[in-house]
Amino acid sequence: MNQKSMDNTTGIIKFVILLIFGVLLMMPFIWMVSVGFDRTANITMPFPPRLIPEKISSFNYGIVFENGRLIQSYINSGIVTTSSVALQVGASLLAGYAFSKGTFKYKRLLFILVLCTLMIPMEPRLIPLYTLFNSFGLLNSFWPLILPTVINGMLIFLCKQFFDQLPTTLREAAQIDGAGEFRIFFTVYLPLAGPIAATMVILSFIWSWNDFMWPLVVLNNQELHTVPLYLASFSLENGTSLGGLTMALATVSILPIVVLYLFLQRYIIQSIALSGVKGE
Repeated sequence: MNQKSMDNTTGIIKFVILLIFGVLLMMPFIWMVSVGFDRTANITMPFPPRLIPEKISSFNYGIVFENGRLIQSYINSGIVTTSSVALQVGASLLAGYAFSKGTFKYKRLLFILVLCTLMIPMEPRLIPLYTLFNSFGLLNSFWPLILPTVINGMLIFLCKQFFDQLPTTLREAAQIDGAGEFRIFFTVYLPLAGPIAATMVILSFIWSWNDFMWPLVVLNNQELHTVPLYLASFSLENGTSLGGLTMALATVSILPIVVLYLFLQRYIIQSIALSGVKGE
């Protein structure tokens, strides 16, 4: 067997292995969608689990879409997520550019402090954040869900690493032309940051859309509940788990994430490809 045949065989084996793992990873999602189409799952969950219901019915999805609270929770999550993503991505791009191309005192120390925030989980911050927003009278509003997300150490780190790979000569040439830092950022580097921006949009969107614990603490009004809170309150009714309706709602709740990923996945691939290009 020549080298070309061996390479083709190896490629086929790798593809089959990856396909198997991909199918295994998709099994919970497929099962969730399947249970959503199974009306009898509201009485008892099918055991052993089956991927295709005995009788396919759109009853559960009809009930979910007829519920007015779902629409309101979608609107609430849309407001919170859109605001959080816009502020978080914008602040991370500016901070990443400053830490990468900027020259100012204590830059390395400040960047280390930003990275240190990655070691602090959300649980120890709950009480201080709750006390802070309570003192400003902002509880039971969207502000506690938006403002703490503006500074994100992980996204700032990703931005810095991306800008490190872009040539510094671009900045030097713009400075020779008399451009200031903001003009250099917005006209030179920001147009090149599309791939990393798309990656951050997806990450930020997922984090904000799926956030459950912090909204549960600061939101008492059901009219302000986001999709995860509505899903949690919907999952139990009269002490009985409504499996089919819950799975239908869970499927509907993740649709925005799936659609966003499908639109931005090519930019993520570009950001991964560019990660191996080192600027001078």
